[in-house]
Amino acid sequence: MYHLILCFITSFLVTYIAIPSIITIAKVKKLVDEPEERRAHTKSIPTLGGIAIFAGVIFSLILWTPFQIFGDLQYILCAMVILFLIGAKDDIIPLDPYKKFVGQIFAASILVFKANIQITSFYGIFGLFELPEWVSILISMFTILVIINSMNLIDGVNALCASVGLIICVTLGYWFKSIDQNVYAIISSALVGSLVAFMKFNISPARIFMGDTGSMLVGVICSILTIGFIESNKNVLNPEYHIHAAPAIAIAVLFIPLFDMIRIFFIRIIKGRSPFQADRQHLHHLLLDLGFTHLQVTTILILINTFIIAITYKLQFLGNINLLWIILLTGIFITSLIHYLRNKKLIDIP
Repeated sequence: MYHLILCFITSFLVTYIAIPSIITIAKVKKLVDEPEERRAHTKSIPTLGGIAIFAGVIFSLILWTPFQIFGDLQYILCAMVILFLIGAKDDIIPLDPYKKFVGQIFAASILVFKANIQITSFYGIFGLFELPEWVSILISMFTILVIINSMNLIDGVNALCASVGLIICVTLGYWFKSIDQNVYAIISSALVGSLVAFMKFNISPARIFMGDTGSMLVGVICSILTIGFIESNKNVLNPEYHIHAAPAIAIAVLFIPLFDMIRIFFIRIIKGRSPFQADRQHLHHLLLDLGFTHLQVTTILILINTFIIAITYKLQFLGNINLLWIILLTGIFITSLIHYLRNKKLIDIP
């Protein structure tokens, strides 16, 4: 347990101490995000907060993780470094989306092939249990890339991406600690410490954004924890901690980023646009249009995510397929309600 506490404190202090200097340098060098039509902020804000998050996480992991019992950590660190370099480049000078995606595939490949971060079972979903190796590789790569980009897409209002990252890390980290999977628990603790420190400077009025550097790092760590959760659960014998519908619980934990990304892509395709064409149709944009502040938007979405986690956990005896339908229909209902309220407000405006 003391390793988790030390890991949290270390990452918190490194990030907390680093951010003020990064803010100063970013303003001097004009490395800021300027307000525009799609942006939710109204003044220039530094975008290099991810550097401090990365520094806190990496330093803490290297200092406190027992490499002798988790040699695969070196490959996880390599994947993080790749995404850090891509994100930093994109935050300073916008990077071609194709090149960014190639870099993400490279990082995901290291995790799948070298760190053995793989989904090997579907838990009976679609009648599938143990997966052939080639299917496992494809599904694992896809899962990592989806989670990385879904976290990147929700980074549109203050503290939202960091708050979602906290929910995922605290929820899964507690479970990992309960089943003595201490390395995954340490990874969770490292990110929690950095995100808590970062939020001090990101909660409205924001003094810094995490940028792609931070959101992709949060995404890749969340993907590692999610896949680790699905795989580790197969070997848990203690009925108190064994989850009967691990894939559904994993999706519930990631509800806000995953559902929002799927929803956005569906809307864009229906309208005949590229699913990668940016717009203002994310859930956080809709809530901003209703007049909520950044902090209120983040609070509402976090409460929704927490509700989805709680109801899925309580109903896990229903099985994965039924739970996935419940999650989907709940998401559609919530989204429809937000759309209705937003459209009603726009109509009522004289």
